[in-house]
Amino acid sequence: MLGNVWEWCSDRYGSYPPGSVIDPKGPGFSPTSNRVNRGGSWFSGAGDVRSAQRNAFHAGNPVYTLGFRPALSSVQ
Repeated sequence: MLGNVWEWCSDRYGSYPPGSVIDPKGPGFSPTSNRVNRGGSWFSGAGDVRSAQRNAFHAGNPVYTLGFRPALSSVQ
């Protein structure tokens, strides 16, 4: 589900490492590091409403087009 709000992700914003990697986390924590958000919002153009689109915002700055998506998984 994309396009409702930009979705906060757990990784930090930065360059991807060279070569093939699975689920890169970005640079380590620093107080000034930006967080990745993906997926576009209701205010985005059509090119931004896709999971491959990454933006960066500082977690301390309130932005009305950002949100989070809770997920639930069952343990069996």
